[in-house]
Amino acid sequence: MSSADQHQKPAAPNTLRRPLRKRVKKYGKRLTRRLASTLSRQSLVPDTPVISNDHFPFLAPFTAEWQTIRDEVREILKHREAIPAFQELSPDQYRISQGKNWRTFVLFGFGKKMERNAKQAPVTTRLLEQVPNLQTAWFSILAPGYHIPAHRGVTKGILRSHLGLIIPAERDKCRIRVDDEICVWEEGEIFVFDDTFEHEVWNDTDEERVILLFDFDRPMRLWGRFLNTTFLNLMKFTAFYQEPRKNLETFEDRFEAATRRADANLEKLSDGHD
Repeated sequence: MSSADQHQKPAAPNTLRRPLRKRVKKYGKRLTRRLASTLSRQSLVPDTPVISNDHFPFLAPFTAEWQTIRDEVREILKHREAIPAFQELSPDQYRISQGKNWRTFVLFGFGKKMERNAKQAPVTTRLLEQVPNLQTAWFSILAPGYHIPAHRGVTKGILRSHLGLIIPAERDKCRIRVDDEICVWEEGEIFVFDDTFEHEVWNDTDEERVILLFDFDRPMRLWGRFLNTTFLNLMKFTAFYQEPRKNLETFEDRFEAATRRADANLEKLSDGHD
């Protein structure tokens, strides 16, 4: 990709240019900004860009079993071409995900387990099922040399966690900025951040970066939990939720078909050598 292409603003897909969708997005942003201050006051953990793991004891099993999780994603990566790019699942992400540079293998989407994908990573799925109020979880696969531009998450009612699995040797060149804090991934280490703070990612290496990314509800007082649940339920009626959910099912079908073809080819090779 040339430097001119990198600085050129990507065009929105036709479906994202529809007036109604643009209005929903505009007023949705206003609502989330108003909710943010309330949810912040209701929070039982610090309202900081990066939050100490001490507040989340359920993270410990992920670091204890990270090598098994890494082994599971390595098997999944054998069918790399069947893993969708982020914007293929969620067209609203077209500004930050271009080409095949950021692939996502989803295990949980909007609180729902993707049953067939989850079978590809049973240990990872078991650990994720122990996370209180899990919302989403996926293996995030970032291509060498790719930069995810600065952006913000939707709601302060959800926190995000990253577990390092396959990290480039030049670790300092593969990093995330959350507000004014820089985090560098390490294999087997996990951290939590609030993605409503502006954040961006660089992989300035010639190696792929793979992490387990998952979102869960921010620990809050009763009123905060009520507001967050209401907001997330309303989101389910929008295209922001409905479109990715439909796309997830399609790509789950494609990945399962790809693994079946690979298994069938292995059987043929095996039969040929008997």
